[in-house]
Amino acid sequence: MPADRLLNTVLQYYQDVHDGPKTEQIIGTTTHLLTQLSNPLNLGVLTSQLLTARAIWHQPDGLRTAVRIVSIYNTAALRVYEHEHEHERDAGQKTPVLQPRELGGLQCDEWTRAVVKGADERSQRWKHLLVLTGVLMGMENEGRKGLSRSLRSTLEGAVVTAANLALQDHLFDGGIAAGSIVLALNFAFPLLSEHHRAQIHCNSLLPLTIWAITGEEGFDNGSFLEHIGRETTESVGGILEWPSASPSFRVMQNMAQKPLMGNLGPLSKLAGFAILNASDTRAVLDAQDQLWAFSQKIWETWSRSLLCDVDPAFEGSRLSQETLRNTWPALWQTFKRLLFGVSSILQAVVSRSLLDPHMYNDVTAPEVAVKSLHILRNLYFISARDGNSSFQVYTFAYMTSIDIVSRYAAASEIFLNEIKPAESSLPTPQAQRMLDLFYLNLAEHLPLTLSTAACDDLIVKPALVYISHDGELTLSMVQLFEAAHSAALSVMSCPQHGPLTIRVAPFYIIKLFESFPTLISPRQFRMAFKTVMQIVSPPFPIAAQEPHMSETLLEMLCMQMVNADTAPLPENIMAQDPAYQASGDELSQQSAIVLALIDSLPFLPLPLVEEWLSGAAESLHAIEDPRLREPVKKRFLDMLVSGEMDVERAAIGVAWWGTKGGREMVLHGHAQSRPAMMRGALVSEEKSSRL
Repeated sequence: MPADRLLNTVLQYYQDVHDGPKTEQIIGTTTHLLTQLSNPLNLGVLTSQLLTARAIWHQPDGLRTAVRIVSIYNTAALRVYEHEHEHERDAGQKTPVLQPRELGGLQCDEWTRAVVKGADERSQRWKHLLVLTGVLMGMENEGRKGLSRSLRSTLEGAVVTAANLALQDHLFDGGIAAGSIVLALNFAFPLLSEHHRAQIHCNSLLPLTIWAITGEEGFDNGSFLEHIGRETTESVGGILEWPSASPSFRVMQNMAQKPLMGNLGPLSKLAGFAILNASDTRAVLDAQDQLWAFSQKIWETWSRSLLCDVDPAFEGSRLSQETLRNTWPALWQTFKRLLFGVSSILQAVVSRSLLDPHMYNDVTAPEVAVKSLHILRNLYFISARDGNSSFQVYTFAYMTSIDIVSRYAAASEIFLNEIKPAESSLPTPQAQRMLDLFYLNLAEHLPLTLSTAACDDLIVKPALVYISHDGELTLSMVQLFEAAHSAALSVMSCPQHGPLTIRVAPFYIIKLFESFPTLISPRQFRMAFKTVMQIVSPPFPIAAQEPHMSETLLEMLCMQMVNADTAPLPENIMAQDPAYQASGDELSQQSAIVLALIDSLPFLPLPLVEEWLSGAAESLHAIEDPRLREPVKKRFLDMLVSGEMDVERAAIGVAWWGTKGGREMVLHGHAQSRPAMMRGALVSEEKSSRL
């Protein structure tokens, strides 16, 4: 059928609403006509009629209709470009790669001008934006240079102008207008020059991008979790089942197939651009409030679900096989996308808070940082799993927010009080444990800011609840146990909290001994003990207040050594030690304690160094198994020559090694071993003669 007659037929079909297959046929014919018509006036008429056609816009397809319009003009522009830029396969081949086609014959610039003229006053601006975006993509996407430089600049300017005008009027056209604006700009944004990007009205765009991610065209305010919670069942044996045939699973799948959800990464970048370039700071703060409310809704809805209490270590025994294979992985993939989208936007908010004078003042800065941490806390059940927090934007938002709030003691104390765990006992629900883990990891960064009383109440006491735990450790409990140790050590490491450290350190060391090796790895034990020894030794003020504490702790360590197990530690304990994974050296409880003693030597007060060098050498040769003794000897020698000791201690070490028998003690051991006793203990004359 000739193109002119086909045009009249299509225009007639535009007037009525048709079924799905007929509508798709009309769309295909429209795309064909856009490449066939040779009269620029007809191209304008076709575009003008398409943007008001009942056959297209009265279909209940939401944003999929907007995607169709962009696709029509993208495809048509691409065909026109390909026809104009047909080239030979190589320089010596005269046969065209593409066979000649019956197209309209218009050049790219001429065709583009004709189409754009059809976006007239009879249709809304947001519909114009869809057409302009489709043309720009077809002509210039993927490195194509279909338009002249001047026309491309004009077209980019037209895209931005249409977007800005649409942002002013979208409230009158409903949700499809708002979604279409975001959709079109999301497609066009990578193709816009910096000059034209700077002209976008970001104050108006920002709330639409947040809505597009959190609202009905995005994650729908977490409503999919409510459906999942209602349809998850628990059998008599405690097995949870969420079948793939359930309506809630289809709801989640349909959500993932929404037009904007399919481009969540670029959409998050567009939202970040709007945040960084909005002229109104209030719009940025409102966007953060919307994210906070969204994250709170996600957390509250998830915490009411039966699935929230599934410990990752027991998934195989808590979930049905179908759930474990199908619906569970799909749910966590959705959670990952949600976390990435929110973190990308939050990173832009935090970045702006460092530059905007309306945000980095002493009133607003801690508020922004605290809200950011609240958002990350609400989503911590996602980020704490499978390394989901390892991407850069999350780390930046988290660490920068901590840096900001740590500048304000009052804000830090108020925030920790708001999210402080219960002190009475360990929480049973897995979801609550995740909140406690976030708290302990966060509190570790704040002791320098807080007063001693606040550190005791807000960090040490909650940490000791987990440090005192003596039950079975799952993966999540191991993380909590390690975080509790780190939080307690961070407080004791602060010189201004010396009185608290003096009171807590002996109790902490006792709990450390009780925990090793069943609850913590050799690496963690050595690190914790070395840190405490460093804290109670010069130049820390505690060394002057309690000069005997460092030696007392070493004596406690030696008492543990007497009754320590000499058998190699089990594989499951050693697997937590990166050094073991790298070298394969085995350790026993006894040899690990000797290593902790050696690690502490560079921090001892000067009068004690020589005595404890000899004590460490004696302890080294108390290890009977050569396989276990050799790594300890290697560590001893490394400590002596690696520069860990300062100049004064190194001088004592050199003298001990060269002239006081240290070399023979380390390499060969004593011919006779001393009985176990306190350093500096008085012995009888008879025993002294035997020694």
